[in-house]
Amino acid sequence: MTEATRRTPGTPSWVSLMVHGLDATREFYGALFGWEFVPGPQQLGPYDRALLDGKEVAGIGQLPPDRHLPVAWTTYLATDDADEAAETIRCCGGTVAVGPLDAGEAGRLAICSDPVGAVFGVWQAGAHRGTATAGTPGTPVWNELLTFETSAVAKFYQTVFRYEVEPVVSADFDYLTLHLDGRPVAALHGVGTALPRDRGPHWMTYFEVADTDAAARLVTELGGQVLRPPREGATGRMALVADPEGAVFTIVHSATV
Repeated sequence: MTEATRRTPGTPSWVSLMVHGLDATREFYGALFGWEFVPGPQQLGPYDRALLDGKEVAGIGQLPPDRHLPVAWTTYLATDDADEAAETIRCCGGTVAVGPLDAGEAGRLAICSDPVGAVFGVWQAGAHRGTATAGTPGTPVWNELLTFETSAVAKFYQTVFRYEVEPVVSADFDYLTLHLDGRPVAALHGVGTALPRDRGPHWMTYFEVADTDAAARLVTELGGQVLRPPREGATGRMALVADPEGAVFTIVHSATV
């Protein structure tokens, strides 16, 4: 279990979801992960922070009624200077869609996309350092970019966040692990034509669960969908699921937990 401290720039530090039905979404994730909720910064509209044992693990906000945007989990990458990061992102071919702007005393943020369209956030911590606990069921444990091919975006992320890249040596598996300070923090996964057309390139959040099969059944009972049934993976037993509004995420029981 890890308390929130200052993150090395480029480290995934927070995940956030913007939805149309905040009350129903709270009920779904509360039942699935055991989350409780408290109000967070309201600069972009109603927003709650999800807690596990009193510690912040994720955020859920309300989309304006007239904004018909895709509902998706957003990975926030740490930065020491959101304005400088936004400028670097623009210079490297990315787009800054929102901000940089202050979220009260919590910190400063921007919502961006990489050169092939995958959306991510940058977070300059103030009073809010990010996810305050990790490794237990209900916490985000991994973040991975699903894209057409890693070669198209690897240089972008390396330039913006100074990642060291470790490729998987395989003729048919396009996968790069992103390292900071000698440890893996995220990954880029090129899946080519297997990328869903309705979503395009996107960052995927993995949430730890105690039992992947039981959690997948619960997702369905709560009104969500199982998009890829539980299976054994390199890091544990996992399943690809979606909440009732269509936000896609992966549940995993890690082999090391």
